[in-house]
Parts: sequence; C-alpha cells; structure tokens
Amino acid sequence: MVRIENSHNKLSLEVIEQFETENNVKLTEKYKGFLLKWNGGTPEPSVFDISDEQGKSVLNVFNGIGDMYDNLEKVIDIYEYRLPDGFIPIADDPAGNAICLGTKAPYMDNIYFWDHEQEPENPDDMSNMYFLANDINEFLEKLYEDVEE
Repeated sequence: MVRIENSHNKLSLEVIEQFETENNVKLTEKYKGFLLKWNGGTPEPSVFDISDEQGKSVLNVFNGIGDMYDNLEKVIDIYEYRLPDGFIPIADDPAGNAICLGTKAPYMDNIYFWDHEQEPENPDDMSNMYFLANDINEFLEKLYEDVEE
C-alpha cells in the first residue's frame, strides 16, 4: 500500500472544478479522487518501471492544487507546448521527466512517462512517451521499494 507524505491542504470538489475551469482541462474521476485524498505529495514506495528498454525511475513528487512549490497549474503552464494534446504533467522524476495523465480520448485516465531527453520537435509525436498504467490507482499499486541485491 502506497503512503503519500508531505501532501498538501485538503481540497474540495468545488476547488477542483474551479481549477478545471481556470485551466481549461477536464480531470478524470479517479484522478480527482486522488487529489481529494492526497493533493500531491511524495509517495512511499516510489520506484516504478518505465519499459524494458528504459528501465526504472523514481517518482519525485506528485503535483497538487494550491499555493505550493509543486503547483499543478504552474507545471501545466511550463509543459503546455511540450506535451501531446490531452496530457497534463501530474508528477516528475529526479531527472526532470514528467509522469502524465491522459485527459482526452483515447488516452483518458492513462498514465504515461514523458522522457524529456527524447523530446520530439512536434509535441503530438508520442515517440518519447511510455505507457505506465490504465489509471492513477493502478499506477500507485505498481510503485515499489527498490531493494538492492
């Protein structure tokens, strides 16, 4: 079971809906549930597998809504013209890569890893994106402790 540490102020559904309106984004129901429960923070455990070729990474922090360093609104603005349409950056890893949530069909609810080192000229080219999970809950279940042999 994943624990989220350093989560931020509790949110209401009204605050999330206001965020959606102000940022012209439709968050998924499962992700809204995550925000209502945690509103960002640092997961424990935090290791996840990207792909066979890419190996694994560590989730640094989940972005939240409100007055905080890892503010979802600021991060969305930073990545606005870099991510494919229909994706928002909900977390990052220590190397500056983004963990993204699909907010439009056919990727609605899906979680993807966005590799900034392979960033294409055209943001809608998904060659640098790796599928991680069907939704935020499945992604959280896949996080594990890195045990060195």
